[in-house]
Amino acid sequence: MNAKELRIVFMGTPEFAVPSLRALVSDGYRVVGVVTTPDKPAGRGQRLHESDVKVAARELGLPILQPEKLKAPEFIAALESLKPDLGIVIAFRMLPEVVWAMPRLGTFNLHASLLPRYRGAAPINWAIINGEKETGVTTFLLNHEIDKGAIIGQIHEPIHPDDTVGTLYDRLMHIGAGLVIETVDRLAAGNATPIEQPQTDDPQMVPPAPKIFKEDCRIDWSQSGARLIDFIRGLSPYPAAWSPMFRAGEESGTAKIFKARFAPGFPNVPLQPIGTIESDNRTYLRVACADGWIEIEELQLAGKKRMQTRELLLGLREINDYAFQIPTIKR
Repeated sequence: MNAKELRIVFMGTPEFAVPSLRALVSDGYRVVGVVTTPDKPAGRGQRLHESDVKVAARELGLPILQPEKLKAPEFIAALESLKPDLGIVIAFRMLPEVVWAMPRLGTFNLHASLLPRYRGAAPINWAIINGEKETGVTTFLLNHEIDKGAIIGQIHEPIHPDDTVGTLYDRLMHIGAGLVIETVDRLAAGNATPIEQPQTDDPQMVPPAPKIFKEDCRIDWSQSGARLIDFIRGLSPYPAAWSPMFRAGEESGTAKIFKARFAPGFPNVPLQPIGTIESDNRTYLRVACADGWIEIEELQLAGKKRMQTRELLLGLREINDYAFQIPTIKR
């Protein structure tokens, strides 16, 4: 069948899904409906916020469905009325079988990792946090288990030493759009041969990518410098690695760290206690870790804007009175 005759239902919510939706429409594929989340109150004024996918779908003149419940009879009826041949899911909710099994050719998902590695909600973050040198995108057929369906296609992408979750997210978002188009063409032509994933959850073989919460982002300064830099990169710019600050032994606010580099310690030269802050109050700010110093380049103190270290030091001359961790380990 001609791929551009397929009746496609597209399901997604965030920015990551938008390039794929736009690519389908601009290349002439037949998107007959877009399913996204209901508008939600956000911000101080609690104004209703539309998902990125809804905004794009409206601009493209596509029919939009925003079900509260994916098993609601009225939503199922509306979906059936679209007579979908193929479903595409990118960063959406877990679908019930009645939805993903409805299209004649099934439903496939675009995931931002090289499955089976990094199944879960935050694959880009965890790949960087864990020090991976490569990741990619995968398309796979949906089944009853999250991120465990048969793989249709993959594209590999290197993780550069200076990548953050922000830069890698942007690259994978656009690489993924190309893989979505390729996957639609292969399914329409009948030449896709999905490969079943190994059914294992051994974290050594298939490291997971669970949702990240605030406490997961707290920096442990007792780790090695290399691990700390990967941790900061894997959370920058959002949700951001953070650490409480202490002054005279009392907690005194927090700091988010967006950019830093590691300076190894010198052999036979004792380091300051872990979490100690050193600065010349003009140009640099560094924090003692397990094997050297983390030199902070961009940060944000609670209640302040994100700024370069030099900018921060212009207005915070007493930075040496602070520490990022109360010393508990003798070295």
